[in-house]
Amino acid sequence: MSAVPTIQKAAVVGTLGQDVLIKDFPVKSPQELAPGECLLKMICTGVCHTDLHAAMGDWPIKPKTPLIGGHEGVGEVVAIGKDTVDSPVKVGQRVGVKWIANSCRNCEHCRKGLEQNCEDVLLSGYTVNGTFSQYVVSWVHIVTAIPDELGSEAAASILCAGLTVYRALKNSQTNASDWVVIPGAGGGLGHLAVQYAKYIGRRVIAIDTGDEKQKLTKELGADHWIDFRQTKDLVAEVKRLTGGKGAHAALVTTAMPSGYTQAVDYLRPGGHLMAVGLPAEAQFNAVIFDVVFKSITIHGSYVGNRQDAEEAIEIAASGAVKCHYVTKKLSDIAEVYDSLSKGTIAGRIILTMDV
Repeated sequence: MSAVPTIQKAAVVGTLGQDVLIKDFPVKSPQELAPGECLLKMICTGVCHTDLHAAMGDWPIKPKTPLIGGHEGVGEVVAIGKDTVDSPVKVGQRVGVKWIANSCRNCEHCRKGLEQNCEDVLLSGYTVNGTFSQYVVSWVHIVTAIPDELGSEAAASILCAGLTVYRALKNSQTNASDWVVIPGAGGGLGHLAVQYAKYIGRRVIAIDTGDEKQKLTKELGADHWIDFRQTKDLVAEVKRLTGGKGAHAALVTTAMPSGYTQAVDYLRPGGHLMAVGLPAEAQFNAVIFDVVFKSITIHGSYVGNRQDAEEAIEIAASGAVKCHYVTKKLSDIAEVYDSLSKGTIAGRIILTMDV
């Protein structure tokens, strides 16, 4: 094992709303690791729209600053804190870092599989430093082991985007051959949602815009495509494609408020709206009469727990779900953020640690 340096390169936001800059940043030494902590030498990291929200500070809950963002990284364990008991990972192992950096694992929420709602939860790239750096401190009982069959770049976005949409589909109360509509289907979360939905036997209507995203979603198995910029009546089109009855579920991965409002209209009675995409400050406007009269369930689905992560990774390792990504360097992060803000990225961006 190579020696751990004292200084690394990291992508740092000094003040919320300002540009992200590549800077020198201290590395926590192996001797300083607390029991239960581990030090990872990062191999790569995905970039999520949440990272842009964190840098802008435009969510109601503000992140810490200075901020090293990122929360879907793959790295190699290079050290484990002294006196760590029953570590499920070992030095030299490849593991993944998720949005949930750590939780108490003992409160009611954690015991019920809602680790993400733990009152003491730590969030990667938000309340603790994240994966946009060459080394990361994480926790042995929270990181996810990466199977040998799954490449690091292929695994990275499964740790957030894949995990998030997989859990939402699990909780959508849909059955084989049911119709699932995915607004934002060509994006980072959406293109994985299409694949997980097809893996569990659902019929998929992909909603997004642009030829590139249409091509991608159709290649991934979407049964139908709707370009929201070219369709005069999106709700009517969904109903037409589902035999006039409407969809059984909508998994909204877009951060556009219209994605939520329209879903209530095109869901059939008893349908489930799985709220995943997080607009900065938008309100969800729905006709209460329609929600009640149609027995619509609106379900907030926020990332996933450790078991969800294991399952999502195992499915990806089988080859059934593949993240479509473009590789860039850590030093390209400002350019990546610009593309995210414009909504021009099809699939996902994976950063190597090169600067």
